[in-house]
Amino acid sequence: MVLKHPIFLYVGIPVLLLLFIGLHIWKRKTKYRKGHRVANTGMLKDTPEFRRYFRVRRVTAIVMETVLAVALIMTLVLLARPSKTETVSNGTKKRDIFLCLDVSYSLYETNLALTEKMQEVVKGLDGDRVGITIFNTSSVLYVPMTDDYDFVIQKLEDLEQYFVLQDEYMKGYDGKYMYEIDENRYYELLEELDYYDAGTLINNTTKGSSLIGEGLSAALYSFPQINDEARTRIIIMSSDNSQEELRRPIVELKEASELCAKHDVTLFGLFPSEAKYYVEASVPYTTARKGFKEAMERTGGKFYEVSDHMTVSDILDNIQNQEAMEVQETTITKVVDQPVVYLIVLSICLVILLMIGIILLL
Repeated sequence: MVLKHPIFLYVGIPVLLLLFIGLHIWKRKTKYRKGHRVANTGMLKDTPEFRRYFRVRRVTAIVMETVLAVALIMTLVLLARPSKTETVSNGTKKRDIFLCLDVSYSLYETNLALTEKMQEVVKGLDGDRVGITIFNTSSVLYVPMTDDYDFVIQKLEDLEQYFVLQDEYMKGYDGKYMYEIDENRYYELLEELDYYDAGTLINNTTKGSSLIGEGLSAALYSFPQINDEARTRIIIMSSDNSQEELRRPIVELKEASELCAKHDVTLFGLFPSEAKYYVEASVPYTTARKGFKEAMERTGGKFYEVSDHMTVSDILDNIQNQEAMEVQETTITKVVDQPVVYLIVLSICLVILLMIGIILLL
């Protein structure tokens, strides 16, 4: 054990000692001052009652002085802040994980499964930090990097509801005539979807949709202290790489993946199978798949194609197992205060003084 501020003991104990000695000297010199001397008290002093009272008074005085001295010493020790140094080895508690979701409607099924499974993953984390970004035309930092897992799970549940609404729209209303649908529910559904869509469709009439590179780079630069803090960083990204731009984006997917590689951020990509490719894309499916796969592997990460044989749940389990092996062990040295024993002793002393004071008043 060490003391952070030992000066309190170095100065306090000599001062207490001098004060104690000084009070006793002063007490002896002033013991009979302003008093009246009384003769023939020997008979009184020899009575059993007087002797018992005198013994009790003397013991009480000694106990009070001792307890008070101990209490003051404990106070000085606490002011000096007793502490100890601990060295903690930390192997898997330094990861920053960003979930980067392309929320265009062609991905609703993959995103729905992903948000459901991620809730289970987050419940099992201990020390890792998690963040979420969503994008279409524009990007939204939906959950800043945090280790508040309850908050992350709550936001994942909200996103799950968003993709449930997308599912309802795609299966029940997309491509259908008005006479074929429940019109009241249709407009109610659009209003509910607008609540989620609003932040991700800014300037979509002039910029287009599914701007993959901008979405990925937004997630990358949402990592806190990306240039200063050495942490294992990964991005789990879902996209069909079906970019429908109306003008050249600020960052293309290839450029964004190169930036991730430069900052040691590993990408893991979830890509829908061809059977679940819902958009008539301007880029052929094979070209989109190849570009997305190359972007993931450029960072040392992996490309996963979601299918009946490789579900989202299987993919996330695979990512967790692989990433856990890549985390390097770190050692943290920290100073921890150790006040418990001294607080207990001080509390006992105060209780004893209080009890004696109450007894003397009775």
